[in-house]
Amino acid sequence: YLAHHTIENLGRVVMLAPPNHGSEVVDALRSVPGFRLMNGPAGMQLGTEPDSVPSTLGPADFELGVIAGTSTMNLLLSLLLPDPNDGKVSVASARLEGMKDFVTVSRTHTFIMNAPEVIAMTRQFLASGQFASPASDIRPQ
Repeated sequence: YLAHHTIENLGRVVMLAPPNHGSEVVDALRSVPGFRLMNGPAGMQLGTEPDSVPSTLGPADFELGVIAGTSTMNLLLSLLLPDPNDGKVSVASARLEGMKDFVTVSRTHTFIMNAPEVIAMTRQFLASGQFASPASDIRPQ
């Protein structure tokens, strides 16, 4: 959306487990019967091929923080991804050029948004532009 539109006073943005470079899961399973039905047209656009939506993303030109997960509930899907991953997206794929901060948490893709530490880190980034307080000795992994 931001490649074609401007949002006045956008402010800071946090992405949770985004497939910024696509997901190998989509590449591997797109021809499996029922995959399109389960994931819809948007899901089909999230592969790693050059014309996929993630592959056309440019660098972030806004204050962006990314939180990626490193735990999985689906060991079969995790086998299709480089380690570490959250069962749907690899940590490497979550990164985006131009991001201001990046952190990983031991959470799965599906439920990362419900984790209390993710909520706290999101609030911290939106307030300060970084996931950890400058005075903090503890830095999220």
